[in-house]
Amino acid sequence: MRAIWKGAIAFGLVNVPVKVYSATEDHDISLHQVHNADGGRIRYQRRCEVCSKIVDYEDIDKAYEDDGTTVILSREELKSIPAENSHEIEVVQFVPAEQLDPMMFEKSYYLEPDAKSPKAYVLLRRALEDTDRVAVVQFALREKTRLGALRIRGDVLVLQGLLWADEVREASFPALDTSVRISAQEREMSAALVDSMAADFEPAQFTDDYQLQLRQLIDAKIEQGESLDTEETFGTPAAEAGTGEVIDLMDALKRSIERKRVAAAGGEAASGETGSKTKTAAAKAPRAKAAPKTAAKSAAKTTAAKSTAAKTTAAKTRASKTDAPKEARKGA
Repeated sequence: MRAIWKGAIAFGLVNVPVKVYSATEDHDISLHQVHNADGGRIRYQRRCEVCSKIVDYEDIDKAYEDDGTTVILSREELKSIPAENSHEIEVVQFVPAEQLDPMMFEKSYYLEPDAKSPKAYVLLRRALEDTDRVAVVQFALREKTRLGALRIRGDVLVLQGLLWADEVREASFPALDTSVRISAQEREMSAALVDSMAADFEPAQFTDDYQLQLRQLIDAKIEQGESLDTEETFGTPAAEAGTGEVIDLMDALKRSIERKRVAAAGGEAASGETGSKTKTAAAKAPRAKAAPKTAAKSAAKTTAAKSTAAKTTAAKTRASKTDAPKEARKGA
């Protein structure tokens, strides 16, 4: 990583020299624009509206316009603003983390100690750990005075940019002002659906499907050229999202819970088949490769494959008598 800024955290009279690094990066595949007729690269030029000449970047200033009045600001004038020249991250408050609205969070930065001895850096980190608080700071970066939160991630101090209060819009939707009656049964069913989907958040298990499929498209295009068949490349097109409002809310909740239950049962069964070396597990293995149309039935039949072979056989018998017909009716 390359440091984008150097400064110091002002923690009372304690000075903590640091280097600032971007903590995140964009993983999107970079694309540029071309003319669809001949593939020529499309480039944008900085052209002056007055003289029609193409202007180099170093010859461009900034301006503010209001009611027909234009104020031109040179680079030197902008750099003369005191806040722009500040290289200090000033701690102004220590607050409980829960008081920071996630809506205000912006970009994150890693802070590396920039001194021969990191003692002051470690002291500030320990102070945040011991008090279980987040430091609210103010700093200037890239021609903008910013608000931030100083927190801990592992052994590293992280500077989390925050929006100013007037940069967060208020939500006002008339539909939310109407009176809506939610029955106790609907609340219970929705809570049951939440429970069926409850898990610990593990970011690594999620993938950016669009970028993966874009790479797949690029690779196929390189290999097949203009003869590319996108339907063949991607297989069956994704189903379109429903646009209508759900009328029977209870029915939708019940079907959602049933779908999650069957999916969870299938996952548990697959896990049991992989780890077990018994004849019962071996007999179930072929069923895990069932065709898509019978996948739900196979999943239902293997619901309780978690423990001993005897329990698994019993659970399989119950599933074949109860769950399978339900799935058959759903499929119909």
